[in-house]
Amino acid sequence: MDAGHVTQGNSETSVLRALNALHGRLEHQLAHLDDASEAAPGLRALAADLLHTVDMGQDVALACILLNQIGGTYAVRHCIETGIVVAVVGRGLGLPDATLAAIAAAALTMNCAMLDAHDDFNRRVALPGVVLSGDERARLRRHPEDSARTLACAGIGDEEWLACVLHHHEDDDGSGYPHGLPAHEIPRGARLLRLADRYCARVAARNYRRSLAPDVALAELNAEHDPALRDAFHRHIGRFPPGTLVQLADGGIGVVTYRPAIASEGSEVACLRDAAGQALAVPRVHRLAHEGEIARALTEDEAELRFAMRAIWGSLAAR
Repeated sequence: MDAGHVTQGNSETSVLRALNALHGRLEHQLAHLDDASEAAPGLRALAADLLHTVDMGQDVALACILLNQIGGTYAVRHCIETGIVVAVVGRGLGLPDATLAAIAAAALTMNCAMLDAHDDFNRRVALPGVVLSGDERARLRRHPEDSARTLACAGIGDEEWLACVLHHHEDDDGSGYPHGLPAHEIPRGARLLRLADRYCARVAARNYRRSLAPDVALAELNAEHDPALRDAFHRHIGRFPPGTLVQLADGGIGVVTYRPAIASEGSEVACLRDAAGQALAVPRVHRLAHEGEIARALTEDEAELRFAMRAIWGSLAAR
């Protein structure tokens, strides 16, 4: 599971730098979907490069989500973050490369028809007493269809890719959109994309609201009717994924660095403050015996920690 340890010695490798470069490329590709000769090959290459980047260091890629180290606008960043989660869980499930590439491409393009309004809609619905207009709600519920149609017009012919985009807001109880499909009609790839999308929307901080703690966000996915997918999120993302700021049972405060290789073991944590609240000059890194050694996840304000990712993950997190 821990691809990060394998490549950390390579000074030329930076997951963080690669993810930031992908953001710029994706923003360009999404702005030029009307050029079919460029769009299809460019987006396929982006999905392949995203999977390769996550494979270089899954734990660092997950930490980038929680520590907000991927630059650029939220709407595009969210697509990349969702793709990271799709890649980690999909690899854990052993999905075929072609299938995983299609779902990752869908993650990058799922909102392509409403990127211009994505941030504004989300900001406004987070405000007390603010509701979208009828036309705005209709556009929101229509965006999976609009996005799939836009991609098809841009030369995307991959049926699995388009199906994932079209159905990524369908719910197992039939209450989703755009078609209100029952559980048995929702493609498995769209289910994975749906959970990754929802998880990332919950854990990502935005300038108008705080994020949810990862363990709370994961618990909110427990209503998912597909037990294999639900269990895969618990196994391969976990309650306290890398990048989670935590208070330990002994009172120390730090950041989760790596997931356990064996499910019964605990995560690796870099402790940055001791039980007395004193900052440590050098992070104290240790593998927890079990998850119970983590008392709770913390917000940045609660943890009072400021650090560069490179100080924790080395060259894999160089800017």
